[in-house]
Parts: sequence; C-alpha cells; structure tokens
Amino acid sequence: MIELSVALPNGQSTALLAGPNEENLRVIEEELKVTTVIRGSELIIKGEPEDAAFAKKLIDQLAFMWTSNKNISPKKIRYSIYSLQEEPEADLKKIFSEVILTTVRGKTIFPKTIKQKEYVKAIENSDLVFGLGPAGTGKTYLAVALAIVALRDKTVSKIILTRPVVEAGENLGFLPGDIQAKVNPYFRPLYDALGEMLEFEKYQKYMEKNVIEVAPLAYMRGRTLNDAFIILDEAQNTTPEQMKMFLTRLGEGSKAIITGDLTQIDLPNKRSGLLDVERILKKIFQ
Repeated sequence: MIELSVALPNGQSTALLAGPNEENLRVIEEELKVTTVIRGSELIIKGEPEDAAFAKKLIDQLAFMWTSNKNISPKKIRYSIYSLQEEPEADLKKIFSEVILTTVRGKTIFPKTIKQKEYVKAIENSDLVFGLGPAGTGKTYLAVALAIVALRDKTVSKIILTRPVVEAGENLGFLPGDIQAKVNPYFRPLYDALGEMLEFEKYQKYMEKNVIEVAPLAYMRGRTLNDAFIILDEAQNTTPEQMKMFLTRLGEGSKAIITGDLTQIDLPNKRSGLLDVERILKKIFQ
C-alpha cells in the first residue's frame, strides 16, 4: 500500500474533479481499487503501487479539463480509464478534443476510446470501412455523425442509411401501412441518431428531398450510388448474395461504412454475408 498526492490549484478545480457528491472520485475508487481523500489543496490516493500510480496518471491527464472549466462526468472518467487501460500512452486531452459534431442539445460527439479513434480515422481516410463489434460500441452512431459532417462540408451530396430487414416471424406484406410505415420500426435507431444531430427543420427538409434516404437493403438493387455516404447497418443479417449486391452498388465519389455484430446473426438457415467478408479479409491480411 502506498500514498500518492495530486496538487489541486483551487477550490473550483477540486469541485470539478470530485463532481457532485464526489461521484467522480467514487468511480475512480471503484474502477481502480484505490481510496481517495481531499486534504486542502491536495488529492491523496491510497492503494497498491500499480493501482495508485494508474489513478495518479489518470488524474494528472484530466487536469486540462479542470484548468479549462470543462465538465467532468462519471461517464468521462470511465471512458478515460478504459482508454488508458487499452493504450497506456494515450493522450486524453487529444482524445477529448477531437470533436466530430455537436448535437442539437449541445452534446459533443468524439471518439472516446483508442479503437473508436482508429475507426473514425479509417472512415475519414478510406472509401470502404467495415466496423465489427458488439452493440453499444458506437459503430453506427459515429458513422452517422461523420456522414452528417461530410454532407455539411459538401464532400458528398447525399446520405443513404440501409439495413437488411429480417422479418422475425412476421410477413411485412401483411403489416398495415405503406412500405415506409412497415419498415420504420427497423430503422428507429437510425432515425433517433439523425434526430439528435440535426435541427428538426433541416432533418425534415433532407428527408423530404431525399438528401437523406433511409431504405431497406433490397431497395439498393439495380442502383449505382454516386457521390453518397452510405451506411449499411446490421450487416451481420445480410446473405452473401446481398453483401455482393451492396458492394457492387458503390459508384464514383461514394464512401461506404458497413457495421455489424457477428454474435447477433438472426438469419434463419442462411450464412451471413458479413461473416463471409470477415473470413475473406482475414485471409488477405494474414
């Protein structure tokens, strides 16, 4: 057991670091198995040498937040811990300052982990990107944010969001409403992301003029998609034939992001096209 200290310049920096009811310090204690105590203008950290040293490194790196009066939340503390655990040489200031977009409500969207940062860089620098990983890792959300930035900066003239529609035991033809009403529930996560990132009037205008198009994957057949930012979501539920069809739709000036979670394949008695792609790419890059 060792004891380390971190100097806190003033009362405001102490309050920002600790958070309401010291909830930020509680997160540090729980995640890193240390204890923390504020004594005057110092934060005292006690724990096993490796744990205490990591906690001190974390707090030292977060200093840029309190010196610039930025809000420090438990969520940011956790992201910071995971980032440093994933990449010990990570620069938290650089990670948190790489803002992609600010939402309608003023929330900043930025890559929160090293893997997310690599994903964003790949999307910015490549025309075709596969984002594979479990739910909640930001694959689709970050891709939608980057699509809106590309549209805003006029690097593309259109955004296309598509998913394979897996009927989950219900025949779409027997559901009430037109095709849009029938497939809307499948696209709710994409609509929600767009609604967060665009003002309502702009969102409505883009949808009405087909500047942003949300459609089932089957509707891509026979089209050539030029000058577009295309996101194929839930790609683990494409068949090999659908995946080939989609990849051959890409035209001049287009960028495609294909996201999916290979542990969530819902295809009945069929192979996943995304699984095929993963196997092929692994052989190429081995």
